[in-house]
Amino acid sequence: MRFILFSLALLSFSLFASNHKEEKQAVIEAVKNYMISQHKAKPELMEKALHPELAKRTHWQQKDGSEFIMQTSFDTMLKVAKNYNKNGDKFGDNPKVEIEVLALDKRIASVKLTTDDWVDYMHLVKNDKNQWQIINVLLQYHDIKKHSY
Repeated sequence: MRFILFSLALLSFSLFASNHKEEKQAVIEAVKNYMISQHKAKPELMEKALHPELAKRTHWQQKDGSEFIMQTSFDTMLKVAKNYNKNGDKFGDNPKVEIEVLALDKRIASVKLTTDDWVDYMHLVKNDKNQWQIINVLLQYHDIKKHSY
């Protein structure tokens, strides 16, 4: 009897681990789509990666020293994907893209994306179509002097 219970527990853990690995890969894929859409000027990938209620925020400082938080929407990010790198001159040949899944729990995830120029902390949600999408982003340039307006 103990062997059966042990076997069932092991099988249950194995199924959980397998499912967790698949979910983690789906989260990573959403973040990759976010980056590829900017590298390759593919707004359709950005649309797939982002939740329609996206809130992307960045801390800025104006020339007079006052500070503000700039918020970027889903629609604006689609425009960024379409136009930011349409000439292919914004990223190097092998841009740095490091994706670290910090937490993953059923329908929510937290991710750190590090690129050559910036770091994004992201929250993702699993939507009603079983797709992972980015709903929150907090961006900071590595060179914080770039946060001046």
